[in-house]
Amino acid sequence: MKLVFAGTPEVAVPALDALLASGRHEVAAVVTRPDAPAGRGRRLVASPVAERAEEAGIEVLKPAKPKDPEFLERLREIGPDCCPVVAYGALLPRVALDIPAHGWVNLHFSLLPAWRGAAPVQHAIMAGDEITGASTFLIEEGLDSGPVYGTVTEEIRATDTSGDLLTRLAFAGAGLLVATMDGIEDGTLKAVPQPADGISLAPKVNVEDAHLDWNAPALRVDRMVRGCTPAPGAWTTFRGERLKLIQVAPVPDRTDLAPGQIAAGKNNVYAGTGSYAVELLWVQAQGKKPMRAADWARGVRIGEGEQLGG
Repeated sequence: MKLVFAGTPEVAVPALDALLASGRHEVAAVVTRPDAPAGRGRRLVASPVAERAEEAGIEVLKPAKPKDPEFLERLREIGPDCCPVVAYGALLPRVALDIPAHGWVNLHFSLLPAWRGAAPVQHAIMAGDEITGASTFLIEEGLDSGPVYGTVTEEIRATDTSGDLLTRLAFAGAGLLVATMDGIEDGTLKAVPQPADGISLAPKVNVEDAHLDWNAPALRVDRMVRGCTPAPGAWTTFRGERLKLIQVAPVPDRTDLAPGQIAAGKNNVYAGTGSYAVELLWVQAQGKKPMRAADWARGVRIGEGEQLGG
């Protein structure tokens, strides 16, 4: 098939690479979000998908909005059979959805209908799911509600951050997306409507959502930290300043600390929760680089009975 691939962040690049390497389909163009300011200088930077497409000599389309007439006209000129999508980052209007004969097929990082929305991997970890995966589905105007072509499953490991899990799903999902394109092209694959039961939502996780509650159980604190790493970053406060927690570990046999109470030894730092303590392993103080929690604690000289989270 002739394809127009839509995607923006680094997590979409493995799928683009897999389609380019398939040898069966032609990636005629790429659609991505416009260049965005980045870094201290806030200079405009192309998306990772745009950079990869330019390396491969593929036409790159960067509409401000997918309903822009110039973009729609160019898409009609290209005449794609199908438009595979991975984390494009903009809602597609009906007029765009109707252009390719086989529609727009999204690779979504959950086992639909679970975790529909922008942050499925983060929510799966924060909810304590043991299994997740990726799904390919035909995009409709609803939120991730279209019929599903195929899935792959992936175990959520006890120490997985959302970054770890998303990386694995990006590569597993790339193979699924290629197989889906193959099945659509040869007519062996039909999309199946999602069940009405088991729907859960995964809205974007913002900075306020990542504020830790030390009255929550230790497992919940651990899941919040892992789910919010690397972004937006789980955080608390210490002496009135924000402290980001990058890695913690539950310590079931330490129950002597009140919620938020912090205790530092020579090589270990612990904080109480609503159940038992967690050990702080990696932290990032405001305006500082990430560091081992024990090094941070030595620098700030934690006093007896000091609290996290005010």
